[in-house]
Amino acid sequence: MNHYDFTRDFRAVYDRAVALYAQGRRGAGTFFDAGQRAFLASNGLTAQHLYDYAEDFCGDGDPDCDQALAIELVRRDYFLNVQGAKPSPLVLAEESLPAKSETVEGIGWLPRLIPKARAKLRGELPPSLMYCCGGDRRFFRDHDILPAEFLSRVWRHEHDDQDVIDWVIRRLGAPRG
Repeated sequence: MNHYDFTRDFRAVYDRAVALYAQGRRGAGTFFDAGQRAFLASNGLTAQHLYDYAEDFCGDGDPDCDQALAIELVRRDYFLNVQGAKPSPLVLAEESLPAKSETVEGIGWLPRLIPKARAKLRGELPPSLMYCCGGDRRFFRDHDILPAEFLSRVWRHEHDDQDVIDWVIRRLGAPRG
């Protein structure tokens, strides 16, 4: 594994995924060769992550490579330095997530986003879920939060949902500029 070149190599697989999706190829399993899949796995990523980014970018223009890279740098750091480069054997049960309509402190989507971010951080999202999907992006835009920043906050307060909630509330009251 070449740590120094991770950002360059990530951009290459991201760009490949976007190009293949734009050409009409479908299915995460068809996007990458064995070497590229090994690169992804050695960094705590999956072909599904890149496929999801490509699908949303081709459909919505978001998340772009910079946004995806920022998110995956947080995930990669957690994978390498907390998980010891060993994937979690757990997978989040999608039905365990709060409903999309639930609120906390009057803030919609947040009850769902926190456990989803935690699962992203740990590499436990099922293929049917994406961190920074359309609903997540709407939340981030509405609350002026960088998706990677939110993921990092969840890591720093991994067992304290209230801290994350309070942080979002403080961000809502902060002047925008």
